[in-house]
Amino acid sequence: MTKEYDHKKVEQKWRREWEKHQIYKTTDPASLQALQDKTKPKCFVLDMFPFPSGDGLHVGHPKGYIASDIYSRFKKMSGYNILHPMGWDAFGLPAEQYAIKNKIHPRIAVEKNITHFKSQLSNIGFNYDWDREINTTDPEYYKWTQWIFLKLLEKGLAYESFEPVNWCPSCQTGLANEDLDGTKCERCGTEVEKRPMRQWVLKITDYADRLIADLDSLDWPEHVKEAQKNWIGRSEGALIKFEIRNAIRQPADETNSKNKTQKTKHELEVFTTRPDTLFGATYCVVAPEHTLVDKWKDSISNWDEILKYREEMKTKTEIERTAEGKEKTGVRLDGVKAINPVNQEELPIFIADYVLAHYGTGAIMAVPAHDTRDYEFAKKFGLPIVEVIKGGDITKEAYTGDGELINSGKYSGMPVDEAKKAVTEFAGGKLKTTYKLRDWVFSRQRYWGEPIPVIHCEKCGIVPVPEKDLPVKLPEVDSYEPTGTGESPLANIHDWVNVKCPKCGGGAKRETNTMPNWAGSSWYYLRYIDPLNQNVLVDKEKEKYWSSVDVYVGGDHATRHLIYARFWHKFLFDMGAVNYSEPFSRLEFLGNILAEDGRKMSKRWGNVINPDDIVETYGADTLRVYEMFMGPFEQTSAWSTESIIGPRRFLERVWKLESKVHKVTDETKGKLETLYNQTIKKVGEDIEAFKFNTVISKMMILLNEMEKEESISREMFEGYLKLLAPFAPHMTDELWHDLGNDSFIYNEPWPIYDSAKIVNDIMTIAVQVNGKLRATFEISAEAEEAEVKTQALANEVVVKYLEEKAPKKVIYVKNKLISIVI
Repeated sequence: MTKEYDHKKVEQKWRREWEKHQIYKTTDPASLQALQDKTKPKCFVLDMFPFPSGDGLHVGHPKGYIASDIYSRFKKMSGYNILHPMGWDAFGLPAEQYAIKNKIHPRIAVEKNITHFKSQLSNIGFNYDWDREINTTDPEYYKWTQWIFLKLLEKGLAYESFEPVNWCPSCQTGLANEDLDGTKCERCGTEVEKRPMRQWVLKITDYADRLIADLDSLDWPEHVKEAQKNWIGRSEGALIKFEIRNAIRQPADETNSKNKTQKTKHELEVFTTRPDTLFGATYCVVAPEHTLVDKWKDSISNWDEILKYREEMKTKTEIERTAEGKEKTGVRLDGVKAINPVNQEELPIFIADYVLAHYGTGAIMAVPAHDTRDYEFAKKFGLPIVEVIKGGDITKEAYTGDGELINSGKYSGMPVDEAKKAVTEFAGGKLKTTYKLRDWVFSRQRYWGEPIPVIHCEKCGIVPVPEKDLPVKLPEVDSYEPTGTGESPLANIHDWVNVKCPKCGGGAKRETNTMPNWAGSSWYYLRYIDPLNQNVLVDKEKEKYWSSVDVYVGGDHATRHLIYARFWHKFLFDMGAVNYSEPFSRLEFLGNILAEDGRKMSKRWGNVINPDDIVETYGADTLRVYEMFMGPFEQTSAWSTESIIGPRRFLERVWKLESKVHKVTDETKGKLETLYNQTIKKVGEDIEAFKFNTVISKMMILLNEMEKEESISREMFEGYLKLLAPFAPHMTDELWHDLGNDSFIYNEPWPIYDSAKIVNDIMTIAVQVNGKLRATFEISAEAEEAEVKTQALANEVVVKYLEEKAPKKVIYVKNKLISIVI
C-alpha cells in the first residue's frame, strides 16, 4: 500500500460502517438460545458511568473507557458474548450548581451536556451498545430507584431522623459523612456545621459485617479493599467505665428536697480493643469536642486553655488529626481524674486531637507501653509507661503484639486472648463490636434529585407512595435555587406538595427532600441488563445470565459509591430481586492522567486538553494507543503532547507494513514464527491482566523484526492486525479489508499461538551461594535478567541455603550463572 495514512478519512468511514451494520449490538440470552449457542460464555464489562459536566471530556477521562473497550473487544474476539454499555449519572449537586451558574434549567443543561459527551465518546470509537443507554434523570429509570427506596422503607432500613446532620452553608444541603473531606464539604471546601434537622437515613450499618467479610471473595486491588475496611472501621473490644473524681456533682433531682443528698455519679466510658492491657493504662484521652468536657467545666481550672485548644482543632481535618507520624498535641484537664476500675489508680485526663468524637465513645484509655500513638504522647508529656504484656522493649518503642500478661495482678501469666474477656468482666465492662461507619444520610435539601416517594399525613403519619403511582416526577419549576432554610425548593411548589393521603384520603403533603446523587448510581449496572422493562427492575433470568459484572473499570470511588452499591445490591439479593450477593466480581482501578504541568486538569489552571483536538490532529487510534502506552494502568502519569508522536509513528509503520505482505518461503517465515507466537501469548495474557503498556511494547518489538524482512506472510500480518485491533480498531479494519476480507475484524477469532513454537532454546543456569554450587535450573533463552534472578532466588534448594537472610549481592553471568552473596 502506497497511500498515506489519512486518519480522518479512515476513522469516519469505519464509524459509519459499524453503526450501519450494528456490530456492537448486545446478544441477549434469548437470542443465544435461538442461535443454539447456549454454551457461549458471557462477559459483562462496565465503566463507572460519567457525570455529564458542562465542560465536556478532557484527555484524562477516556483512559478507563479505552481500557474497558480494549478488554471487551479482546473478550469478544476470544469467543465471549459481550455486554459493554454506557449511560449517564446526571442527578445531583454538580448538575444543579452548573445550571444555577449558567441560568439554565438542570434538565436542559443535562440534555445538552449528554449530547456533547456522547459525540466525544463516539469520536474515540468505543464499542458501546447505545440501545442500552440509561440516564438516572429519566423518570422511567428513577421509578425503580424510588421502588428500591420503598422496599428499604418496608424492611425498616429507611427511617426518618432528627439528629444533627453535616450542613454545608455554601451548598445549602445536608451531607453524609462520606461527602466530607475531614470537616469540610468535599465539593466546595466549606467548613460544615452540625445542624439538627429532619432527614431520611438508610441503615447501611446493618450490613457492615457482610460488607467486610465478602471483600475476601472479590478480585479487587488490595488498597481498595483496605480503604473499605478502614471506612467501615470494625473494631472488636470492650466498653469500660472509669469513675471521674473532682467533677462537680449535681443533685439527681433538684425539685425533690429529699433527694438533694443523692449525687449523680460521673463516669467516663471508653471503648478499647485491648481490654487485656487495662492494668497498663496511665492516662485517659477524650476528643476535644466531647460533651463531657463541658459538663466538667466548673471543675477544670485551666478552662481558657481548653477553649483555645478546641478552637485550634476546628481548623484541622480528621485526616490531619489522625495521620501517622504527626506530632501529638493535647491539653491536660486540670482538676479532674479518672479512676482505673481494676486497681483504683487515679489517672490524668487529656483532650487530644488524635481522638475523634464520633469513633467509639469519643474517649480512650491510654496504654503507652502497648500502643504507638499513646507511647508518643506519653513520651512528649512525661507520662508513666507501664509494661503489662511480655514481649517487647518498651524503652525503645511500644510493643503491640500478643503474649502473656505481666504486672496485672491475678491475671499475670494469662495469654492475651483469654485475658480480654476476663479483665473486661473484672472491670465491670462489656464486650462490644463498634464501627466507624454511620448510617447513610439520604436526604438533600435541593431540587435536582429523585423525589423521595413518601407522603406525610397528620392522621396516618408517614405513608409510602403506592407502587402503581411511581414514578413521583420532579415538577417543572422556574426557580430551583436552594432556600437556605433547610427545606428543599420543592416545599414552595404547593400544587405538587399538597396531595391526598393514599391511606385515609385526607389532606397530606409530599416529602420535599430529594435523594443524593449516589442513589441512581447504586444500582445502574442492573438496568443495563434489561433497560426497557416496565414491569420489574430487572428480569431475573437475564440478570442471572449477565451478573455479576465481570470487570468494573474506574477510579476515585474506593469507598462511597462502591460501598453504597454493594449495600443496595446485598439488600436486593436478600429480597430476591437479584441472584448474586456481590455486584462487581473484579475491579480495575485506574490512575489519573494529569496535565503537562503535573497538576490536575482544570479550567482554573488553563491546562485542560480536549480529546477532540487530539483526535482531529493525530487520530482516535493514536489517542487510544498513547493513553495505554503511558505507563501501568493503575499508575498516575502526566500528559505529554510531544510523546504522542511515538504512538502515531508506530501506527504509520504498521500502515506501511502491508506493502511487505507476499507469499514467503518457509525459511523467511521461520525467522519470525517464534517471536510471533510469543507475541500472541504475551498480548493475550497482558490484556487479560490490564497490562496494556507492555502489550504495546511487545507489538513494537515484533513490528521491528517484521520491518527487517523483505516480505511477510499474509497469515502473520492478519494475525498482527487482530492483536492490534482492540487498540486501533479503525485502522486495523481498513487494513483488514484492503487485504480482501469482507468481515469486520471485531467479529474475527483471536489468534491462537502454537506452544511448540514459543521457545527457541532452553538454557541451564547454575546457582552459587557464597561461591559454592547449590542448584541448577532450566529457563527460556529469551528470559530477561530480572526473570532469571527471580527464579534463582525462588529455587527451593537455594531458599534453604539463604536461611531467610537477604542477599547482599546477586550477580548474573549471562546464560550461565547466578552468584548469590549473603
